[in-house]
Amino acid sequence: MVNSTVEKLSPTRVKLHITVSPDELKPSIAHAYEHIARDVQIPGFRKGKVPAPIIDQRMGRGAVIEHAVNEGLDGFYREAVEAQELRVIGRPNAEIVELPDLKDFSGDLVVDVEVDVRPEFDLPAYDSITVTVDAVEADEAGIDAELDRLRARFGTLVTVDRPAAKGDFVELDLVATIDGNEIDRAEGVSYEVGSGELLEGIDEAIDSLTADEETTFRSKLVGGDHAGEEAEVSVKITAVKERELPEADDDFAQMASEFDTIGELRESLSERVSQQAVFTQGSAARDKFIDALLEAVEIPVPPQLIEDEVHQHLEGENRLEDDVHRAEVTEASEKQFRTQMVLDKIAEDANVQVSQDELTQYLIQSAAQYNMAPQDFVNALQQGNQLPALVGEVARNKALAIALGKVTVVDSNGKPVDLTGFVAVEGEEASAEDEVVEEAQEIADAAADADAVIDAEEAPAAKAPAKKRAPAKKKAAEAPAADEAPAEEAPEKAPAKKRAPAKKKAADSE
Repeated sequence: MVNSTVEKLSPTRVKLHITVSPDELKPSIAHAYEHIARDVQIPGFRKGKVPAPIIDQRMGRGAVIEHAVNEGLDGFYREAVEAQELRVIGRPNAEIVELPDLKDFSGDLVVDVEVDVRPEFDLPAYDSITVTVDAVEADEAGIDAELDRLRARFGTLVTVDRPAAKGDFVELDLVATIDGNEIDRAEGVSYEVGSGELLEGIDEAIDSLTADEETTFRSKLVGGDHAGEEAEVSVKITAVKERELPEADDDFAQMASEFDTIGELRESLSERVSQQAVFTQGSAARDKFIDALLEAVEIPVPPQLIEDEVHQHLEGENRLEDDVHRAEVTEASEKQFRTQMVLDKIAEDANVQVSQDELTQYLIQSAAQYNMAPQDFVNALQQGNQLPALVGEVARNKALAIALGKVTVVDSNGKPVDLTGFVAVEGEEASAEDEVVEEAQEIADAAADADAVIDAEEAPAAKAPAKKRAPAKKKAAEAPAADEAPAEEAPEKAPAKKRAPAKKKAADSE
C-alpha cells in the first residue's frame, strides 16, 4: 500500500502527498517494459521480445519511468483517496515532485495531487423547521377546471371566421430571415395561441389576426445553426380554429370514463383534485424545506469546480463574453452545488436503501420524461455506467421524503397540511444497492411492459423555424427532489502526461 498524507488547503480542497516505494512501483515498471517491447521495432528482435537492456539503450530509462508513472499513477491516487477516506469531486491535478533514480530505479516516486472534496457541515434538526405553503381546496371551481381539461381531450377543432384569440389553434406559415437571407421556412404549422411553445413574440404578433392575414416580428432564435441570433420572422395565418367541447352530461361521462353519470364522474374528479392538491403542496413544501436548510447552513463552494462548469455552460451557448449572463449562471451553479450537498447529506444521515420496485418506478418515469422507451433508457444508462448514479438519485429523493415527514408544514391560513402519500416513512422495504444495480436488466424488462402507456403521447406538431423547446414538465409526484447537480464523482484519474520525467516536470490533469 502506498504511503499518503493529506493537507487541507481550504474547506473544499485538499492536497494528497503520495509516496510510492521502489517495490510498489516495480510492477508498473515491468509492465512498462512489456508495453514498450510490443510497440517498438528493433532489428534482430521480434515485437514483444525486446530485452529490457536494449530498451534502456535505445529508448532510455526516462521513457520507461514516464510510461510506468502514467500507467500507475491512477491506481496510486485512488488507493490514497480510499486510505484517507476522501469524498472527492471534480478533476484532480497531479504534480510529480520526485522521480526514482534513472540508474537503478531506486528511490521513491513522490506525487502531490490537489483535488476538490465535499465540504463538511451539519444539518439542523428537521422538527425545528416550519414551512408555509399556499392553501388549496378541492372546490367546485377546481372540479370544473379538471372536467374542462377532460372535455378538451375529446373536443373537436372547428374553423371560425374571426380574429385569433388565446386558446385558439391556428395554422401558420413561417419564414425566418437574417439580413434579407432566408434561413428557415415552415408551412402548415399547428399552434395553440398563448401556449408560448414557438418563437418568443409570436403570440403578440398574431393576436387579433384573421385567416390570410400576415405580419412580421423580430425574435432571437434559440435553436439551429443560428441560435442566439435575432431574425425577422414573417408569419401568415392560414386558418383559425376553436376547440368545441362536448356537453358535460351522462353521455360524455360514459364516453370519457368508466362512470355512467356526470355526477359520478365529478365525484371521481373531486378525489383527483384533492390528490393533486397534496402533491402541489408537497412539492412546494419540499422546495421551501430545502431553501430553509440552505439558509440555516453555510456550505462552502469549490471555486474552480464552479468556474469550470460555468465556462462549459457558456461555451455551449457561445456566450463566453457575456459577463451579465456569466454572473447569472455562476449564481445558479453555486446554488445547485449547495442544494446537491444538502440532498446528499440528508441521504447520508437517513442511510436509506433503494428497493427494486422504487428503482423500477423511477426508471419508467425518467424514460417518459426523455420520450424514450424504458428498455432503451435502461440500455443507455448501462452503456454509460450511470445506473449506480441513478440509484443514488432515488436514494436522495427517498431520504428527502422521509425528512419532509419530520417537518411542520402549514398552509397560508395557518392550518396543518397533511402530506400523507407524499412523504415517506423510515423503515420501509429496502434492498442492497449492489443487488439493485446487478438486477438492472430485469428492471429493464419489467419497464418495457410500460411502453404502451408511455407511447400514448401525441405526435409533435410540424417543425417551425428554430422552435423554442418547451421544458419537460414533470408531475408533482414525479419531480426530482430539487435542482439537480452532478452526483459525487468517483476519484478521477490523476495522470502524468508531460514527457520529461527526468526533469521532474509537473503532470497535467486531463
